[in-house]
Amino acid sequence: MSKRRHAKEKADKAAAAAAAGADDDKRSEGAQESTPAQTFNSYQCTGNVEADFPALCALLSMGSTPLVRQVACSSASPASQAVEIAVPCKRAMKNLWWKQRLRVELESDDPLSAKSIRISGWKIDEQMTKVLQKILPSLINLQSLHFWQADLTDKMVASLLKTVSVCSNLRILALEGNPLPDESYHCILSAKSVLTEVSLRNNQIDDNAALAIGSAISTTRTSNKNLLSLCLAFNCIGDEGAAHIAKGLRFNRSLLFLSLAHNLIGDSGAAHLAEVLGEFALTHEEVVERRKLLLEKQSSCPDSEPAYTDKPTSVPSSVSTVSVSKADKKGTPKKKSQGGAKKREKPASKEKTKRVSQVESKCDEEKQPEVEVVKIGNPLLDPPQKRDGQLFLPGNKILAYLNLAGNRITEKSLPLFLTSLEMQGEKGGLLHLCLQRNCFPSECESHDKIQELLTPKLEKEPWKPIPVTNPV
Repeated sequence: MSKRRHAKEKADKAAAAAAAGADDDKRSEGAQESTPAQTFNSYQCTGNVEADFPALCALLSMGSTPLVRQVACSSASPASQAVEIAVPCKRAMKNLWWKQRLRVELESDDPLSAKSIRISGWKIDEQMTKVLQKILPSLINLQSLHFWQADLTDKMVASLLKTVSVCSNLRILALEGNPLPDESYHCILSAKSVLTEVSLRNNQIDDNAALAIGSAISTTRTSNKNLLSLCLAFNCIGDEGAAHIAKGLRFNRSLLFLSLAHNLIGDSGAAHLAEVLGEFALTHEEVVERRKLLLEKQSSCPDSEPAYTDKPTSVPSSVSTVSVSKADKKGTPKKKSQGGAKKREKPASKEKTKRVSQVESKCDEEKQPEVEVVKIGNPLLDPPQKRDGQLFLPGNKILAYLNLAGNRITEKSLPLFLTSLEMQGEKGGLLHLCLQRNCFPSECESHDKIQELLTPKLEKEPWKPIPVTNPV
């Protein structure tokens, strides 16, 4: 009997264990069913391009994907950096140059410190554009994005620009060797763009695209106030396109560097660019637009000077009124404190400082919008000079670097540059004008005078800026 009971107890324990195992299997299956598989939209980027890029490509079932190559730049010395980048190319340049690769430059050894991304040697489709749109916002330290022969379309560029506007530190964009079918390069340079450096080299940009680019730089109403450097080298811009870009420079007061090297610009286009640097006469359309702006300003500020005087409100007048109001406010507490007792002088002085600080803060609030209007306002409202029945405005003295090398400029248009540079004077204006490899002899008197005029200005300048996107 004992043996039978012992066997029965073993059978009961085995059945209980089997039932428990079955319950565990059901629970695990239920847990797997409750947690759905990860999708492309639910994927959370970590900021590590080497891990996020292949994972996102796999979620989109993409076949062959480019390899990610991360290079740390700040931790290593310049010599070691050069070896790290150059040695693989020397060993197998023919095999590696055409291969698909995504180069990520890091600020340090930390894989989350991506500073620059360069995409070259492979075509990007819509799925790859989605991957980039997913990755870029997670890169907090990303500053520059370079595309070289990526076969982007206008639609892809428009979608990438929306992502670029979300990236907090991304300010440099290079789209090179990538002709767009609809030539929508002006969208990159719109007034709402936050980019400071843009390179559009080798994109077969013609005069029609230059018209839209010039309008994006500035018009009588709008202007790109963030763009500092623009490279349009190695394109097909002729005299007409140069005239459109020169028109964009008339009322732009932010662009510092402009490269039009190795295009098809002749003396006619060079004349338009030279005219912008010196004083230029307003056209009939610009005079009409100026009067409209003055009327709008008069309607928004009734206390300002009448619009028919053709004079905008000046900063010195506003500053003088503020200083007088401060003196009046400071003078009233002094009279009250003279008649009071000595014990009450301390609280009176405290009241004075409070009142003066309040008055100064109010004056600063009233003065601030006027200063902003003058600084970032429309240059069309600058005080003009009247000569021979025309209105003349001072030329563009913000542009510091102009590259016109490798064009079709002859010595006929060089005196025009010389005259405009003489109008600019010693303070401000152009610091460097590159005219090498054009259609005039090396020993040209006008060219020598231009260099003699610019050399002292460049020596006086404490900094010699070299733009990142203008290597030529």
